[in-house]
Amino acid sequence: MWEALQLEFVRNALMAGVLVSVVCGVIGTLVVVNRIVFLAGGIAHAAYGGIGLAFFMGWPYAVGTTGVSILSAGVMAAVTLKARHRVDAMVGVIWAVGMAIGVVLLDLTPGYNVDLMSYLFGSILAVPVSDLWQMAAIGIAVIAIVTYYYNDFLAMSYDDEFARLRNVPVTFLYCLLLGMVALTVVMIIRVVGLILVIALLTIPPFIAEKFTGSLRAMMVLSSILSCLFTITGLWLSYLFNLTSGATIILVAAAGFFTSALWDYLKPRRSADQSAGTVNPA
Repeated sequence: MWEALQLEFVRNALMAGVLVSVVCGVIGTLVVVNRIVFLAGGIAHAAYGGIGLAFFMGWPYAVGTTGVSILSAGVMAAVTLKARHRVDAMVGVIWAVGMAIGVVLLDLTPGYNVDLMSYLFGSILAVPVSDLWQMAAIGIAVIAIVTYYYNDFLAMSYDDEFARLRNVPVTFLYCLLLGMVALTVVMIIRVVGLILVIALLTIPPFIAEKFTGSLRAMMVLSSILSCLFTITGLWLSYLFNLTSGATIILVAAAGFFTSALWDYLKPRRSADQSAGTVNPA
């Protein structure tokens, strides 16, 4: 792996993985504790419509993807706040329509030669320096916003009704959170692709939740785990010539199942230890 670091594209991939991991750890934690994983999935898949629009119009892919992702996030936020009982159907519609529009626009693009797999499953080894600067800007903005509104996000995440009583702007924060999810999706596309976005957003926070007692600690541990999964997956993909995005997710899945096995065995160990304890009475 040290020899590989002499290559510029490998160094770019490593930096992209670290940037994405930190943001995923922070935003993924808020996604998990607020139970909006399905909404995040809808935003991610609707973003494919933005990719199709960008190539059809001749724009940079990030412009179309960002615009459509934020638009989708706004629609989902409005539906969630006004008609919560219909949110699953609306998310499903946006999910399907976004991908369908993307496919049709790519079909209509003259001289279409886009590598579809690179956007569905990621292409971290092809991340240019310009994308690294965009990722860094988005990452700094997201972390700054979460830091500034941390206490409000904390109140909203654990009891939104109580937060409203304390005059916390829950509606604004909810819309802001979905907007940050949309920006995070734009970052992750180049690393693991649209299909695998949800795994990287949810697996590290799910594991971190078991070993932490506060939202801040969960964000930190989730970011560390995400970095570990990304770097390990990148190394394995380089070593065995595998698709990087899929390998990263498989490493994260291995961590997920290991933590689940730990949860399963822990009560049994505790019970065995209790049964083996001699009562002095």
